[in-house]
Amino acid sequence: MLYPARQSSRLITKMAYALLAVAMASGLSLGTATQALAQSKAAAIVVDANTGKTLYSSNADAKRYPASLTKMMTLYMLFDAMAAGKVSKSTPIPVSAYAAAQPPTKIGFQPGQTISAEAAILSLITKSANDSATAIGEYLGGSEQRFAVMMTNKARQLGMRNTQFRNANGLPDGQQHSTARDLAVLGIALREHFPQYYSYFSTRSFSYRGRRIVGHNRLLGKVEGVDGIKTGYTRMSGFNLVSSVNTDGKKLVAVVMGGTSGGSRDAQMAKLIAQYLPAASRRDGGNLLASRKNSQINVAAVQALPENDVPVPVRRQVVAAAPEIEPEEVVTAYAAPAPVNSPAAQILRIPAPTPKAEVGEGDVSEVDPVTTASASPGGWMVQIGSTGSPQEAKALLSKAVSQVGAPVASLSPYTEKFQKGSTTYHRARFAGITSAKAANSACAALKRQSFNCFAIAPQL
Repeated sequence: MLYPARQSSRLITKMAYALLAVAMASGLSLGTATQALAQSKAAAIVVDANTGKTLYSSNADAKRYPASLTKMMTLYMLFDAMAAGKVSKSTPIPVSAYAAAQPPTKIGFQPGQTISAEAAILSLITKSANDSATAIGEYLGGSEQRFAVMMTNKARQLGMRNTQFRNANGLPDGQQHSTARDLAVLGIALREHFPQYYSYFSTRSFSYRGRRIVGHNRLLGKVEGVDGIKTGYTRMSGFNLVSSVNTDGKKLVAVVMGGTSGGSRDAQMAKLIAQYLPAASRRDGGNLLASRKNSQINVAAVQALPENDVPVPVRRQVVAAAPEIEPEEVVTAYAAPAPVNSPAAQILRIPAPTPKAEVGEGDVSEVDPVTTASASPGGWMVQIGSTGSPQEAKALLSKAVSQVGAPVASLSPYTEKFQKGSTTYHRARFAGITSAKAANSACAALKRQSFNCFAIAPQL
């Protein structure tokens, strides 16, 4: 039932005060509950989703950690694949050992299990499942790191100028950031570009393998007109929330970041909705493709990801490498690209390697310009990737050992930190190789299992 605007406003105001009371009953003072956005992590924005007009903002362009709001973009990418007919609701998404090892919150898969695309969507929206998000990223991008580049490039297409993604789930990463304004843009884009899937965001619970999984968004069903979108929290980010409101012809998208608790965050959101919904327009401005007066919100039309947004290995010369080796730099665990007949490859139209990859802003390709070994172990080495953390490098090496077996199991896994600009990366290498022939043989075995690699001669 839709209430007239005045009744709706009164109801929402009552809910705001009710949530404040809950916050106070939980041990928070009134000042703490009402001043959540005054903290150093805080930011907020309220946007009229009919016109794109900014109704309220506070630190809206300050970079903040998005936490699980990251999954909004993961879902955007999956919806894009579904709308293009590359993925269906029943498509099984495999869960790798890396995805299964993600920390909670999670569904709790065993490596090798699968989850349908629809169940994966619901698990992100309700439980904010980190393992499902990583599995989606690996399925669509070939690796989570490649998928993060795709996410960042898509953000640029949508007009999200101050967003950088490094993973699919929002787990802590010092280089992953966004803004309240950018996340409002994404919230509007999700509704406008995928109306056929948007109702998923109103899901409060779903059943999966005999378990009932209850969602985290406490405003659903409590504040009139709220129909999604996503909560998020890490210690780095504080308590985050993006809410969408659709009532009596009025539409809002509001973002609250850096709350000091879930209760105070929800109370702040309810208060913002109550205060600014009366000022929202009933005039549908259509797809918000361009900036409007009094608004900095820009939402681009849906576009296919251009080929130059696709990270590809950079062809390079390795000193003293055997002539039959055709080495390629592998960036951030791009070692297992999607097969050419997979949905991901069809979406991306992955081109053959070129002398220099033309990639969009946010890409981290060609991060490792070293052509000879600089690591301490002697002898030949084989490099299979450069990652953003030592844990990722070790996970990539472990995956190679488990999939390739004997040809690399006897070698010494080795990680090496290096700096490019202000960013630190970690090479994933196998050391302890006595000859060029042995290095070439190990690399050939890795390539048979879809790992890109190159041999590195001993440093003279």
